Order: sequence, then structure tokens, then C-alpha cells
Amino acid sequence: MSHRLFLAVAFALLVLAGGCRETPAAERAATARGARATPGPVVVDEARLDAVYTRADSLSRLRSLLVFHADTLRRERYFHGARAEQPANIKSASKSVISALVGIALARGHLRDVRQPLSELLPAETRGLDTAHRAITVEDLLTMRSGLQSTSFDQYGAFVSSRNWVRHALTRPVVAPRGEAGPMIYGTGSTHILSAVLTRATKQSTWAFGRSALAPLGIRLRSWTTDPQGVYFGGNEMRMTPREMLAFGRLYLDGGRAPDGSQLLPRAWIDSSWVPRTTSGWSGNAYGYGWWIRQAHGHPVYFAWGYGGQFIFVVPSASMVVVATSDPTPERRDGAHLGAVHDLVDELLAPADSP
Repeated sequence: MSHRLFLAVAFALLVLAGGCRETPAAERAATARGARATPGPVVVDEARLDAVYTRADSLSRLRSLLVFHADTLRRERYFHGARAEQPANIKSASKSVISALVGIALARGHLRDVRQPLSELLPAETRGLDTAHRAITVEDLLTMRSGLQSTSFDQYGAFVSSRNWVRHALTRPVVAPRGEAGPMIYGTGSTHILSAVLTRATKQSTWAFGRSALAPLGIRLRSWTTDPQGVYFGGNEMRMTPREMLAFGRLYLDGGRAPDGSQLLPRAWIDSSWVPRTTSGWSGNAYGYGWWIRQAHGHPVYFAWGYGGQFIFVVPSASMVVVATSDPTPERRDGAHLGAVHDLVDELLAPADSP
């Protein structure tokens, strides 16, 4: 079965399974492909770029494609009326940004470590909850291993229409063991709880903290959705231009250094973020601290992913960052589009002697 056909079938099954509003990864069986291969030399010449962008031009939902390779923005193109200065709603790629903000908060001493439990970090919000809920840690939330019932898919509507999003997410039933013993249960409520943790720990809103922390990258973090208590949505609805998305990807490619050479994000945090901690039961893709992980032609590919086809791909072994944004209009859902975007990255990473 081809990767695109697999995606289309998997996506159809997901829709039939429960009216999902988000999906936790580009649903493709790409993890195994090339997993044990040795990375070949990557040659991003004009002919290869021409071929990739010709394919990109045929994708009706694609809005931007930026390819950064070997310290150079090799090509940048916008499609179907999109503009460079137009911010995109990066949807669940916001989860990778929340992860970075947690890493910065740790480096600045706002948080002690990733094993801090919610009973310490959100004492008022967890008062009266049982031991299992109060013992959930920052790391459990970063890796989607809290053991709590999902707040995405068919549970997403109830989550975002509740009167208190943090309380709603915190009081979901425990349906699995947490931490290393537990499975991945994707839920946007997990990263929203992290936004509440950041707000409490830094004594400022997630937006204010993020705007200041990411300013050295040239990212103008715009205000986005808040819950009824004023907590900024942790894990959805952030808006960035494609170039700002590229700057965020470059932060990880450059080992946490900002363009001015300052160490904005600890290299150790990036390394920890890219350790596979769990695996999606649907796609087979691994997941770390808010980042998805797969393989392509022997290269580990780390990616932030947002509903409808918002992507930041970071490939350190190829010195590459690829950004793609797409039209996420629900009426135009197309699981094959996600696979087509991944295929563009795979074509860029194909060995130089590939046909």
C-alpha cells in the first residue's frame, strides 16, 4: 500500500471514529521507512528544488514552502494568494512552541525540573483531586503520557466550550498509567495545563513570557486565544508568519542559539526533546517533548505539526529546516495532503544518486 493511500485510508477511519477536530500527526506509516538506513549525501541543487516546487505547485491546499539548507534560505514561495507577511494559524504546532517555553522557563529557574508534580505547580487547581491527578508531572504533559482521557478529537468541543479549561483538563478520568509505563494519549488539554503552569511559574501570561523569550529570534508573537480565566491557549491557535516559523526551526537546528549568538534554549533541552518517549498508536511516529519524530532516507526528521498541514521540519543531519503552511479549512479535509507535504521533504532528503 502506498504512503498516500495509507494516509487516505487512515484519515477516513479517523473521521468515522468520532468527528475529530484535530489529529495527532500526519497519519502516515513513515517511521519504519529508512529507519536503519545510513543517511546518504544530500544535494539540494536547483534541479532538485525545481522538481520539489513543481510538485508543491500542484497541491491546492499548500500556502507556503520554505527550504533552508546549509545556512542559506534556498527557496521561498507562496501559493494561491498567500503572502510572506501573512501570519498563519499554526494550530497544534503551537505545542512545540509551548515545549520550548517550558525549556526556557527551566533554564531561567522558573521551574525546578520536568518531574515537578502538578500538586506543587498548580496547588489551587489540584486541591481536592486524587493522588493520581496530583502526581502528574511536567514531563507527563510534554510527552502526552498523563494517563488522562483525551481532550482532542471527539472530546475537543467539550474542552473548549467548558467554563474552565484548566479544570476541565485536570479532571478528566484517569484511563491509563502515566509516565513511562503509560501509552500516548494525545490531548490539547495537556499543553493547556502547561500554559497554566508557565503563567503561574513566570508570574506573567504565556503570551508575555513567550513574546519576550522569542524576541531575539525576530518572532513577533501575536496575542491569541485565551480561556475564560485568561490563560493563553496552550497548544493551539498561535499565529506566525512562515519566516517566523523558520526562525523557530532554526533555533533548534542551531542548538538553541539565537542569531546574536546567545544561548536562548539549552542544547540539553533540545536533545531531551528529541528523544523518542512514546509512539502514536495510529501513525507509528515517535513523540518527544512536543515534537514528532520519524525517519526519511536514514535521516531523523523532527517536526512540529499543526492541523491541516502546518509544519516545521528540522533535519540536523542534513542541516535543513523546511516550513510549510496550508489551508486548514475543515470542509476541505484531505489526509493525502499531509502525506504529500511529507513527500516533498523526503524528496529533498533523497540521496544524490536517487533517480
